[in-house]
Amino acid sequence: MALLPILCYPDPRLHTVAQPISSIGEHHQRLIKDMFETMYESKGIGLAATQVNHHERLIVIDISEDSSNPMVLINPTIIKYSTEIIRADEGCLSVPGIFDGIERAKGINVEFLDERGERKMLEAQDLLSICIQHEIDHLEGKVFVDYLSSLKRNRIRTKLLKAQREVDRS
Repeated sequence: MALLPILCYPDPRLHTVAQPISSIGEHHQRLIKDMFETMYESKGIGLAATQVNHHERLIVIDISEDSSNPMVLINPTIIKYSTEIIRADEGCLSVPGIFDGIERAKGINVEFLDERGERKMLEAQDLLSICIQHEIDHLEGKVFVDYLSSLKRNRIRTKLLKAQREVDRS
C-alpha cells in the first residue's frame, strides 16, 4: 500500500466531476487500499477518489473510533433524503485546518456497489449521513467550502495559498 497525495483547495482538479466505474478492476482494489491507508494516516473519516486525483466515483469511509468499520462505496447515489436537517462543523482533508457549520440531511438512503461489485443499499443517519453526503459532493466536483459565503471562501483560499507558499519556500 502507498500513501497518496491529497489535493488541497483551491486546486481546480477538486472541481472535476468523477466518472462512473463500469467494472471494478485490480487497479480499483489497489486504489481502495491506498485510499484507506491515506485516510487513516491523515486522521480522516472519509476520502473521495477525486481528492487523490482519481476522477472516478469511489469513496472510502470509516467513522469508527478504532478504524474497525471500513466502507467502500462505488458509484454511490443518494435516493432519499430525510426532511430533518442538521448543522454540524465539517472539515476536509482537502481543506486542512478549516472547519465550519454546514447544513445536511440528518438521514439518507444511498445505493452503491461494494468493492466486490455487489449492489448495496444503506440507510445512514447523523455522522455517517453527513460523511457520505460530503464525500459524494467531492464526486460532483464540490468542496464543503462551496456552501460558505464568498467572503469566507475567499479568506480560506487566501489562507491556504499563503500556507502552501510557505511550505514551497522551505
